[in-house]
Amino acid sequence: MAAAAISGGHLVLSTPASTRRPQSLPLHPPSARPIAASSASAARHGVAAAAVSSPAAVPSTGKDAKQLPKDFLHINDFDKDTIMKILNRAIEVKAMIKSGDRSFQPFKGKSMAMIFAKPSMRTRVSFETGFFLLGGHAVYLGPDDIQMGKREETRDVARVLSGYNDIIMARVFAHQDILDLAKYAPVPVINGLTDYNHPCQIMADALTMLEHVGRIENTKVVYVGDGNNIVHSWLLLAAVIPFHFVCACPKGFEPDAKTVEIARSAGSKIEITNDPKEAVKGADVVYTDVWASMGQKEEAEYRKKVFQGFMVSLPLVLYCHLHQF
Repeated sequence: MAAAAISGGHLVLSTPASTRRPQSLPLHPPSARPIAASSASAARHGVAAAAVSSPAAVPSTGKDAKQLPKDFLHINDFDKDTIMKILNRAIEVKAMIKSGDRSFQPFKGKSMAMIFAKPSMRTRVSFETGFFLLGGHAVYLGPDDIQMGKREETRDVARVLSGYNDIIMARVFAHQDILDLAKYAPVPVINGLTDYNHPCQIMADALTMLEHVGRIENTKVVYVGDGNNIVHSWLLLAAVIPFHFVCACPKGFEPDAKTVEIARSAGSKIEITNDPKEAVKGADVVYTDVWASMGQKEEAEYRKKVFQGFMVSLPLVLYCHLHQF
């Protein structure tokens, strides 16, 4: 299938700055943690599920009810049906909002604390605006407002913010920080980015695929650039929904090997290559990211040299078009 038309006949997705490349990953995505069988926990889960459910929906708490993770930390914490339900519901809600219909207010009377250990214009605006459009109020907490792990222990931050808010979103550096927040916070925690993965970004891009390509399953997605947290989230999506994913990166900048294996063992075709031109042949989606993210500025000049040719340029797009079949 030819790539969907956005630019030059191809769906070319680019993402804002991600984060510094993790040198080691002491902890990989854990298995989904079940919700505690208490009325308080069920109520908190209802807050997390409200944006996916119909306005009048109430999550089941019976013994046969499906147990879902309390938090959104990694895409593969959820199964394919749940991920597709979220994406399809997002398409519906997006259409409602664009039409001017603001009647869907699942977060009316709710507040969300947004921890930004790592600042981002796009992440802040998208979360804050989105939560407002769904009826809620978002509280921005910048790098100097908390200094998590320095001024206060992460567990104390989690407990205090949970006492005032219904949801916590955090954009942090170390992946362990988001895991600790989720461990100690009784309210749902959303991963707004860590040095390991960026699930909300890839969920938004998966939504774009549904809108422009028409499907995710059995497509070919090619990423050109650094094998960073963006790539890890694509791999974790491939661990849930089968598709062909190719990462074209310079030698020494490959994604985490264990995460690659997670995707492969789930049945997706995964390729890691150092040749961008070969990678884009037959692609439905061509994707890229910045070469030097926040926390990598001292490497910027070196990366400019190493990553020459690893960009979504006009020649690469034309090459993709010529080798579409």
